[in-house]
Order: sequence, then structure tokens, then C-alpha cells
Amino acid sequence: MRRILATLALVCLPATAYAADAKAGQAAYDKACKSCHGADGTANASLAKMLKADIKDLKSPDVQGESDAALKAVVTDGKGKMKPVKTLSATEVADVVAYVRTLKK
Repeated sequence: MRRILATLALVCLPATAYAADAKAGQAAYDKACKSCHGADGTANASLAKMLKADIKDLKSPDVQGESDAALKAVVTDGKGKMKPVKTLSATEVADVVAYVRTLKK
């Protein structure tokens, strides 16, 4: 019985150890994303106008319809005029994506 429980713990641990954390994601978002995407995911209109850029509303169905992998790629690789965010670790990027999911309209 102990062997079975130990095996189950080893199998289940990685899934829980690496689960994205939306609360931690909000803290990372506030540091790295909020200035452009706003506190609630709504684009900073004055910044978008100044940059002549289309800053997406993170609550929109278009953004929310993207896969987690696609959202991570936008953060790490950039897209359009958005530069890659180099200040976040891979874990923090996953956490930011989890937080962005909480903004859904």
C-alpha cells in the first residue's frame, strides 16, 4: 500500500507543482503588462494612440479565444509593435496567462 501511495504521489506531484497561479500572475502582470494593457486588461488608449499601435483588450473574445501557448508566445516573442517581455521567467509567463484568463468578459 505504501508503494502505491508513493507512486501516486510521484505521478501527481508534477501536475500540481507546475500549475499556473493566477494570483502570482496578477503581481507579474502589474509589473510587466499593466502600463500598456491597463489594470483590468483594457488597453491604455493614450499609449496606443501615441505608439500608433493596436493594443488588444485582454478581456475580448479574440484574445480569450487564443490558446495558452499562443498567449505565452506573444508575451515571450512579442507581436506587431509589442516587444518581447524579457523580465518574466517561464513560470511567471504561465502565471500571467492564468491571470489573463480571469479577465474574460
